[in-house]
Amino acid sequence: MCGIIGAFDLVESGSKVRSRVLEMARRIRHRGPDWSGIFSTDTAVLAHERLAIVDPQSGSQPLYSNDGQVVLVVNGEIYNHQELRNSLPGYEFKTASDSEVILALYLQHGVSFVEELNGIFSFALYDSRDGSYFIARDHMGIIPLYYGRDELGQLFVASELKSLEGFCVDIAQFPPGCQLYSQSRSQVPERWYSRDWESFDAVSDSIADYSVLRDALEGAVQRQLMSDVPYGVLLSGGLDSSVIAAIAQKYASSPLHSFAVGLKGAPDLLAAQRAADHIGTIHHEVHFTIQEGLDAIRDVIYHLETYDVTTVRASTPMYLLARSIKSLGIKMVLSGEGSDELFGGYLYFHKAPNAREFHEETVRKLKKLYLYDCLRANKSLAAWGVEGRVPFLDKEFMDVAMRLHPAEKMIQEQRMEKWMLRKAFEDYLPASIAWRQKEQFSDGVGYSWIDTLKAQAEALVEDSDFEMAGARYPINTPKNKEEYYYRTIFESHFPSVTAASTVPSVKSVACSTPEALLWDASFQGVNDPSGRAVAHVHKESYVEVDSQSGLKRVG
Repeated sequence: MCGIIGAFDLVESGSKVRSRVLEMARRIRHRGPDWSGIFSTDTAVLAHERLAIVDPQSGSQPLYSNDGQVVLVVNGEIYNHQELRNSLPGYEFKTASDSEVILALYLQHGVSFVEELNGIFSFALYDSRDGSYFIARDHMGIIPLYYGRDELGQLFVASELKSLEGFCVDIAQFPPGCQLYSQSRSQVPERWYSRDWESFDAVSDSIADYSVLRDALEGAVQRQLMSDVPYGVLLSGGLDSSVIAAIAQKYASSPLHSFAVGLKGAPDLLAAQRAADHIGTIHHEVHFTIQEGLDAIRDVIYHLETYDVTTVRASTPMYLLARSIKSLGIKMVLSGEGSDELFGGYLYFHKAPNAREFHEETVRKLKKLYLYDCLRANKSLAAWGVEGRVPFLDKEFMDVAMRLHPAEKMIQEQRMEKWMLRKAFEDYLPASIAWRQKEQFSDGVGYSWIDTLKAQAEALVEDSDFEMAGARYPINTPKNKEEYYYRTIFESHFPSVTAASTVPSVKSVACSTPEALLWDASFQGVNDPSGRAVAHVHKESYVEVDSQSGLKRVG
């Protein structure tokens, strides 16, 4: 994981912009503590803060074409870079870095190559031959990217919001799956990523092949183990992280370290230990106290760059865990984000009335991931210079998972959520893990964590201040005191209105899904995003495993 800065459409001198870009880069040095690099002319400035994962010796950036005319900075990993290298026999590569393949593809194909990349990335490229620039972000927005313009109309792009705050008068998140080419007729980001499975009609006649699903996920994990430095897995003890850990253990080239975090006695810690014992990882259990979590909130919001309640709650334990991971010399970890969106794993999917609405909701959730779980996983880890990879969101695997017949994914009388995934990998895990019910991460680290956060906000936010929330925060007005509290912290770090606008609007429902309210009236009026808030679903338990039906519900 790295940090990038780009400055284009310059009207000031390059030296003046360079000093500004250096300050922008300094603000995100936590993302890339291993090396810094910069390219600067009177027409463009590019800066890079490097976390060395692949080719630590020669992969420093910016990267240059052989004639020095094209310059590139990249944040991310290109998992199919070796395959792409093999398709470019005429190009003379200078490094073993996976990022250099982007430069080679551009030189041979122009800007039409992005779909060929399988990876997680944001990049900025400058071509001095015609003064053009090219910016792109990966298919799901797994890697963060922001862009904005200053008062002079100069364009800046950066890996994090904090780099642009105070310099730009207009800031926005660069949309996932989009690219911006300065020579294009359109001067706004255009989509490069689209899939037929976004429409239910494209998958309504598909089949559910469990062996294909299994092979595809194993392939994704194998690709994402690409690393020249020590790596590990995040293991909460839930289905998703346990499946990823089990596959990683199967293909790891060295002893695999797993990491779990929680309050002492937390549900996740107990389950994670059972999973680790079964899989055979070198397991690390990290405890935090309520007070340590509360003390970290201000720093967490600074690194997250959001005031979304669910994200802050879940990110704080992950932020604390990341520091422990880094202390052990681990620079990359695999994580389980994306599974709930692909397979309808959130508890409210129990109420989906039919396959069409089920599928359309999974598509909608996937398109919003960059605002929530992808943001959490990336920035919580990057705060300590650790890279997070998410095999469930591998581009090739997503095409397999989202083309499975939606009816097979639905929760039925004898099938719990994510039944297909559980069945495909049940032989990898103990039954207590393979059939463990969905637990939100912020709940699983210990139920008292959320309860204390709400109590603290009630104590710290005066009634009179909360009553004036609409006047103080007309954009995304907080709906409860916990939201208000996080918003005040965010404002102290990022005071501009444009910064506040980069955060998604607050949703007053457990599933953060207005459309799904129509599925069941009991979802309405819920103002707590904890999974426990949906009590009529959460209280159901699944205890009796059956080899034919998967699981019998006992409620």
